[in-house]
Amino acid sequence: MSSKGKKREQLTLEFADNALLAAISGSQHRNFLRIEKNLDVRVDMRGNLIAVEGTPEARERAAAVLRSLYARAEAGDAIGAAEIDAEIRFVLHAPENGAVKDFGQPSIKTAASRVTRARSPAQAAYLDLMRTHPLVFGIGPAGTGKTYLAAAYGAHLLYERKVERLILSRPAMEAGERLGFLPGDLKEKIDPYLRPLYDALFDTIGDRASRLMETGVIEVAPLAFMRGRTLANAFVILDEAQNCTSAQMKMFLTRLGEDSRMVVTGDASQSDLPGGRAEGLNEALTILSGVEGVATAHFSDKDVVRHPLVGRIVRAYDNQARGGFLPARYRKDAEEE
Repeated sequence: MSSKGKKREQLTLEFADNALLAAISGSQHRNFLRIEKNLDVRVDMRGNLIAVEGTPEARERAAAVLRSLYARAEAGDAIGAAEIDAEIRFVLHAPENGAVKDFGQPSIKTAASRVTRARSPAQAAYLDLMRTHPLVFGIGPAGTGKTYLAAAYGAHLLYERKVERLILSRPAMEAGERLGFLPGDLKEKIDPYLRPLYDALFDTIGDRASRLMETGVIEVAPLAFMRGRTLANAFVILDEAQNCTSAQMKMFLTRLGEDSRMVVTGDASQSDLPGGRAEGLNEALTILSGVEGVATAHFSDKDVVRHPLVGRIVRAYDNQARGGFLPARYRKDAEEE
């Protein structure tokens, strides 16, 4: 039975601070409108009361989102579209991933004034795996936060002084182009390949990242620089692993030293190796399946946390690869988001 055919009743929520509710609602109540659209409810605010109208299931989901957003606002978090979408993802996946009361809670502190939160159930599971396994593979499409969350967790371990170094690496391979000779010294030549890792670091740690890189606490280096090293008491990230050969992957995984942890991220559908085959990544996933201490977090297009259109782009390409056509429900204009 569709939600339109179910009885729509009203649920009233009371909050202590009117000012926080105003921050949650957003300019011209745009955040409430986002909740209404995604959860099929109607939200009205009067003073410190919020009335939610909809089916029983929809009301409970919207109430869970509103309570979590209020808790975030109390903690000093800014509330915007990304935070709204994150909490909606948690409540929509609650039947598959646990009780609604657990939504929105997974978070890590990366600096004195910075907290990074999981934005989807898959990200929350990814965080849990990084906490409990020395080697984790994060596999899935672009925009799901694989690299960003790994860098944030590494920054968290540094902040908590559970590791001494944070090491980030990726293959220095062009994405389908040949850039030819690049001017400058060695650092200037390799920086363009490593820029996404720098972006993740500065976003999670802030300006402190520069000082930590200068002192060697944080190291960002091409994969080729890893041979012969033993990476002890460190959190190590290999990004864009779909561009590793089998030999490179084995070389990197065997760098793991005492009291270290490692995360390998990749998207097998975007390999720049000859023939587009993510041979190193796929082989490692097969060989290490079932090995104690190794875990794999899988992401899908539903976990994309960039612009909503990115998720539809991923679905369209996946559907085309299967020889199908894009369903009409995905062919919405970006303006509807």
